[in-house]
Amino acid sequence: MSVEITAGPPETTSPEIAEAVEAAERVLTRRLGATVRLADPEALGGTGRSVVIRVRVASSPFSMPRTLVVKQYPAGSGDRDPWAHEAVSHQLLTALPAEERATPELFAHDAASRLVVLEDLGRAPRLSEKLHAKDARAAERGLLSWAHAMGRLHATTAGRDADFDALMRRAGAQCCQDPIAVDVHAAIVGLPALAVSTLGVEMSPQAIEFASDAARAFSTSRRRAFSPSTSCPDNHLVTSRGVRFVDFEGGCVRDIVFDAAALRVPFPSCWCGWGLPPGMSEAMIAAWRAEVGSVWPEMDDDAVLLPRLLEAQLLWVWLATWRALSKPMPSVDNAPPRSVVLAGRWVRLRSDALILGEKTVASHADAVVGALVDRYGAEVLELPLYPAFR
Repeated sequence: MSVEITAGPPETTSPEIAEAVEAAERVLTRRLGATVRLADPEALGGTGRSVVIRVRVASSPFSMPRTLVVKQYPAGSGDRDPWAHEAVSHQLLTALPAEERATPELFAHDAASRLVVLEDLGRAPRLSEKLHAKDARAAERGLLSWAHAMGRLHATTAGRDADFDALMRRAGAQCCQDPIAVDVHAAIVGLPALAVSTLGVEMSPQAIEFASDAARAFSTSRRRAFSPSTSCPDNHLVTSRGVRFVDFEGGCVRDIVFDAAALRVPFPSCWCGWGLPPGMSEAMIAAWRAEVGSVWPEMDDDAVLLPRLLEAQLLWVWLATWRALSKPMPSVDNAPPRSVVLAGRWVRLRSDALILGEKTVASHADAVVGALVDRYGAEVLELPLYPAFR
């Protein structure tokens, strides 16, 4: 075995980490045609059974970075293969000019070992750290940097559907769809009955039709670019060059407005969402628009953007509600109760729908908010701000 583990006694390193280091050495050695040795594995977390580690390049005949990040994935299941999405996303993005890349560079990937070897972006703070610190200005800059970075990512990857799909087929993926889109369609089908059985509220036929029409429109949209697919403040590094995205387990090409709605429903795919101060979401949308306007000038027109933004917002909130009601809503560490987060999203949806004069969505949201209050109590409406903004 060629793994050199110096972070502690052998028994402190898990078999999964040792296996990931070995596999990364094999992949790098095969790619470079000379032996590469890695050392000092440091666990960085991961999702599910995936292994994510930082390693030191202990020996290489070629000039390489001092450290690298290795991600190794278990086998995919059903229509989901996080390794394929991660590897293909990094292939697509590494082909961009370095100055336009908001992601780590891909050094190697291997389907048999189900791993990727990436540039180490260092120990830059995560956006979540900024939001939970005591500096409101730093948190605000982090959020605006996230919005700008998302817009630049969209602008630099516009119209890359064919490239992404070709890479997915080459990776042997069984499904090229946006994983979130698959879940959105399941939510549209499943939420009406679930809402009745768990909250005692009926989704009106008009609301169901609105959600269904929105989903169809997003699936056929021509305003498409690369998307990280899911968004969580733990997956955004705040570096001196701006926010960098580091998680692409659901990376895909899809409608850009669906991502923009994540700025209005901050981090809609996770449950670590606190409240934002008034005007913050609007400032983030403006930052995103400043980046995408050169490619899609129509995004500067409120009459074009705002109705689509509300449709995407509704789909995100439906999806979150379907996920929450499909299983018990346990508390998340260092976050408000899920019921409070969920109610906050419906309240914001109601407010934005009223501003736009979309009565179907507003009355629908009002009914769900009322049902959440009946079930969880009035305190469900008290979504606290992120600690940085208190």
